[in-house]
Amino acid sequence: MSDPSLFIPFMQAALALAENGRWLACPNPTVGAVLVRDGQIVARGWHHAAGQPHAEVECLRDAAARGIDPRGATLVVTLEPCNHYGKTPPCTEAVLEAGIARVVIGLRDPNPVAAGGAERLRAAGVEVVEGVCAQECRDLIADFLVWQEGKRPYVLLKLASTLDGRIATRNGHSRWISCAASRNSVHALRAGVGRCGGAVMVGGATLRADNPRLTARVEPPLPPEQQPWACVITSRLPAVNGDCYLLRERADRTVFISTPAVAASRLAHELRSAGARVLPVPALVKGSLDMTAVLALLRSELGCPYVLCEGGGRLALSLLEAGLVDEFRLHLAPRILGDNSAVPLFDGRSPLQLDEALHLRLGDVRRHGEDLELILRPRG
Repeated sequence: MSDPSLFIPFMQAALALAENGRWLACPNPTVGAVLVRDGQIVARGWHHAAGQPHAEVECLRDAAARGIDPRGATLVVTLEPCNHYGKTPPCTEAVLEAGIARVVIGLRDPNPVAAGGAERLRAAGVEVVEGVCAQECRDLIADFLVWQEGKRPYVLLKLASTLDGRIATRNGHSRWISCAASRNSVHALRAGVGRCGGAVMVGGATLRADNPRLTARVEPPLPPEQQPWACVITSRLPAVNGDCYLLRERADRTVFISTPAVAASRLAHELRSAGARVLPVPALVKGSLDMTAVLALLRSELGCPYVLCEGGGRLALSLLEAGLVDEFRLHLAPRILGDNSAVPLFDGRSPLQLDEALHLRLGDVRRHGEDLELILRPRG
């Protein structure tokens, strides 16, 4: 059996390729593959979009276009080749027909319908090496794992703070903590979420303080139907004739989620007449909304595969405490306010021991201009 560590550089290349299909592959997993011969990558492929050929087939097509015979070569793929007939034929059969001698897999397919590829290949005499960069491959399809295991969207949390963990000055001034490059990356993130039919979520305090658009401002501009849903979690609905951008410019893509009593109010009826949606969710004992129910509602009512939460800190903390954040993107700006009265990134907990802290895992670090973006994920 081959040493799995020998294939780490090739798997890392496959992981990078897979990101080319991010958002477009939804609701399928994001997958990348490379063909290796004599220690060199000779062909590449990734899953371009749902319904199109999988990464393995794309890689073999790339080999054919380059005049490369794949027989006896090694195929390195981030996810176990599928072993069933869906919208495309089984990738295992394509691999066998190509005469591949070895298949290196990052992660077993969590979908029981498509799983079994490793066994099928081994039974046909192909060497199968498993578990190369397994954590990275699992992170790659973390969204697909959520869709497979539950009935809620994949939740991304995005916040920006100074180095001392402040999101605004003591008088609420926050424009701009992050640099232009960071803000551009956030708009690209919103665009991806929007193209998949997802939502950008904020709390009522953020709505009242910032009057946000919650749109993706990218080039070329997204058509209105591909802009993300604007979702506001609030106990205080805005007035229909007030200064609210969401109601004035995109009411038909805005949803307010509140308690059943608020959702049945006269103001809620007026908002619905203006084109917005107002949906009820029960409150928990402490008075805050049941966020598990909120997410399930967004999945069932709007079909959202992704929810991007952009604040404020109170809403973000409630999601973290409930274990509902799948990916936390924290933009750190090289600024220090040094003011204990400035608005903190998070507030409201009273731990007495460090082991009571909410503990996350660092998945990646990226640079946008002068800012750092930390990609944090749940532990375990």
